[in-house]
Amino acid sequence: MFRHVRTAARALLAAGLLVTGTIAGASPAAAAAAPTALTASDYTLTSDYHQYDTLNSALATTLGTSAVHTVMENANHDRQPLPSSFSVAGLSTGFRFDDGDNSDCQSFPQGITTSRDAVGTANSGNYDGHQLVLVSWYTKDGCDGAQQRSRITLADWDATYPNKYRKILLVEPTGTAAAPDFKDIPIHAGGISWYGDYLYVADTGRGMRVFDMRKILNTDTGGTADRIGRQSGSVYYAHNYAYVLPQIGTVTAQTATGPKLVWSSISLDRVSKSIVMTEYTCQADCVDYPNRPPRAVRFPFAPGATTFAATTTAGQALQLPWYNLNGVASHNGRWWFNSSGQKKLYYWTPTAGPSTFAWVGGGESLSYWEDATEPDLLWSLQETTGGRNVFAVTQSTYGGG
Repeated sequence: MFRHVRTAARALLAAGLLVTGTIAGASPAAAAAAPTALTASDYTLTSDYHQYDTLNSALATTLGTSAVHTVMENANHDRQPLPSSFSVAGLSTGFRFDDGDNSDCQSFPQGITTSRDAVGTANSGNYDGHQLVLVSWYTKDGCDGAQQRSRITLADWDATYPNKYRKILLVEPTGTAAAPDFKDIPIHAGGISWYGDYLYVADTGRGMRVFDMRKILNTDTGGTADRIGRQSGSVYYAHNYAYVLPQIGTVTAQTATGPKLVWSSISLDRVSKSIVMTEYTCQADCVDYPNRPPRAVRFPFAPGATTFAATTTAGQALQLPWYNLNGVASHNGRWWFNSSGQKKLYYWTPTAGPSTFAWVGGGESLSYWEDATEPDLLWSLQETTGGRNVFAVTQSTYGGG
């Protein structure tokens, strides 16, 4: 499926059959300024991967768990092809969620990661037998309400399987070992990274929440849609979701000087074995976001591990000249930053300097897709109600050479 769709997209582009819709072609323009180095040692992380061990063990015993392949065997939503009106330079492939999710005014897709992040190119990027695209969402209490909960969707991305996806609710364990429970996680989930078995989800004012993809819990789909957690005995509801993924730990950020980091988006750099993050800030006149230049910081994983050490010092920190940043990616010394507000994709390396490209409106997170035989890709998505396209472009189109 992946190569077939990619080949078809390239053929359409060559034939001029993809109608210009969201953006024009990617013509680089010299950026006015470039990132500058900050003191990396000012930024540290403290991690705890065992915060909920007792509760999660009790939940697993009570509810039972399902492996990723079992979840995907029960995938119950049909993903759709990209609309013909969608065009972006270097388009390789992509999909759109079903009509219900595409038009949902309460839930919004934000972060993106893939099984290529989790395992690399080995075994064609399959995790537990499936090549997957994973997207994080937040849900509001009504179309104009406050953030209420968050979830992920797992979409099959392999011709071996149907074009299906499944929703999984993210939850925080509560209660006691004798009566374990869980509750909603009302975070923006603006960025997400999958590395090994661990899923890292950005928590805007704190750092990251950590989940283990081997610990998906089974829940009861009955009850009303507002019910969450333990009801009586071993009956657990989750807003009618059949699966929940419980948090296992927390990675908390500390800043020695200046304002604390705003964790707006994250992604994985497999080459340097690190997670990079960036901030959504405004140049002026914002009420809900900081009015100052944003930063990007790189945090390395513990040597030979897919976890952070108990204490981690940043390996790189940058002051950025761009604003309204919803997405970041880094790979082999190269950086990309997506600005939804400016509809720009910025590219930068210390040697080549900065470049600016036209990009989509409503753009969110970025994820780098390594490929052993085809060109590497950048995956991204749009949160706009009615236009929730999940798409991949050749990274070389955007300065990545």
